[in-house]
Amino acid sequence: MVKDYLDKFLTWLDQLDYVALGWELSVLGLALVGALVVHRTWGKFLLESSSAIDSRHLKRITMRSLQRIVFPLSMLLGTIVGKAVLQHFGLPVLLLKLAVPLLLSLAVIRLAVYVLRKAFDPRPQMKAWESIISTTIWVLVAMHLLGWLPEVARTLDAVGYTFGSVRISLFTVFELVVAVGVLMVFAAWLSRIIEQGLSKSEHLSASVKVGLGKTLKFLLFLLAGLLSLKAVGIDLSALTVFGGALGVGIGFGLQRIASNFISGFILVFDGSIRPGDVISINEKFGWVQELRARYIVVRDRDGVETLIPNENLITTEVINWSYSDPRVRLKIPVQISYDDDPERAMQIMVEASSVAERVLQDPAPAARLMGFGDSGIDMELRVWIRDPQQGVANVRSDVNLAIWKGFHEAGISIPFPQQDVRVKELPAQA
Repeated sequence: MVKDYLDKFLTWLDQLDYVALGWELSVLGLALVGALVVHRTWGKFLLESSSAIDSRHLKRITMRSLQRIVFPLSMLLGTIVGKAVLQHFGLPVLLLKLAVPLLLSLAVIRLAVYVLRKAFDPRPQMKAWESIISTTIWVLVAMHLLGWLPEVARTLDAVGYTFGSVRISLFTVFELVVAVGVLMVFAAWLSRIIEQGLSKSEHLSASVKVGLGKTLKFLLFLLAGLLSLKAVGIDLSALTVFGGALGVGIGFGLQRIASNFISGFILVFDGSIRPGDVISINEKFGWVQELRARYIVVRDRDGVETLIPNENLITTEVINWSYSDPRVRLKIPVQISYDDDPERAMQIMVEASSVAERVLQDPAPAARLMGFGDSGIDMELRVWIRDPQQGVANVRSDVNLAIWKGFHEAGISIPFPQQDVRVKELPAQA
C-alpha cells in the first residue's frame, strides 16, 4: 500500500511545471505575508477594542468574529489578485484555484465554530477547544476538495482489529470521536436550555428544579453516547463487557466517585439541602450556591467558595439553618459582677436587643440567669432572627455593643478572671 502511494506521488512530481509552480508559490508567499501584517494590525485592534465590552454583547461577538476571519480573508484577497495577474500573463494557476476555496472555507469554518461556541457553551473550556475543532473541520474539508478523503478513509479503515463480532478500525474510532463530540455538544446545549427554562419556573421548588435539571442532563448525555455508538455501527450488546469492566473499576478504585455521584441525587430528591440554604458543616458556615454532580458549592461571609463532596453531607452531621423554618435563635452570653443587680442587668440586655433591626419581637427577646461562675454571674440573652443568610455575627456584634453601653451607663461592671494569692508564711528575711 505504501509503495502504491509512493508511486503516485512520484508520478505527480514528474507532471509538475516547476516554473509555473514557483510563480504560484511566490504569490501565495506574498499573500501570506500581507495577511500576517493585516492580522497583526487590524486583528490586534479588533481584539483590544472588544475587550472592554460585555462578552454576551452583539458588538463584541461581531468584532471577535471579524478578528477570527481577518487572516484568511486577507490572504484570500491577495491570492485572488495574484491569480488574476498570472492569468493575465497566460501562466497556469492550478494551485491558486485550489487555494481560493481552501481559504474561503477556512474563514467560514472559523466564523461558524466561534458563533456556535458562543451560542452553545461560552465557558473557557470550549474556548480552548475552538482552534482544535475548527482546524480539524478545515483539514477534512481540504482533503475533500483535494479528492483525498475517500482514499484516506479506506486507509484508516484497513487498520483495525476484530473483537468477536465487532470490528474496530482507526476510521471507526475517528467516526466515534466526531459523533461523540457533536452529540455531546448538542446535549450540553440542550440541557443548558432546559435548566434555564426550569430556573424561570415559579411553580417548582429549588430542589425540584435542580433534580430535574440533573436528571435530564444525565439522560441526554447517556442518549448522546448510545446514539454515537449506534451511528458508527457498534452493536450496543457489546456494552455488556464494558458494563462489567465499569463494575470492576467501581469496586476497586471508583467507590468515592460513584458514592459522591449517587449522594448528589439523594440530596436533590430528598430536599435536605437546597440552593440558598444556610448550612454549617465541620466548622464551615455559608450559603449553598450550587448543587453539582460530585459536590456542592458553599460560599461564606468572606466570599470564599468551598467545594464539599456530596458524600460528606450524607455521612456527616449538617446544620441546616433554613431547612423548614428560617427563624433561628441566637444565644449571647454575658457575665456581670456579684456586686451588681442582675434584674437591672437583664432589663438592659432585653432593651439592647432592639438596636438590631433584624431581631424579631415575636418571639420576644428574653434574658436568663444561667448560673454563678467563679468570676461573676453568668447570664444569657436569647433573640430570634428570620434571615440567617444575612449572617449572625453582625447581630451579635450590634447587641453586644448596645449591652456594653447600657452597662456602662448603669454602672454595671463586666468582671474578668481574677485569682487571690494567700501567703500563709513569709521567710524570716522578708
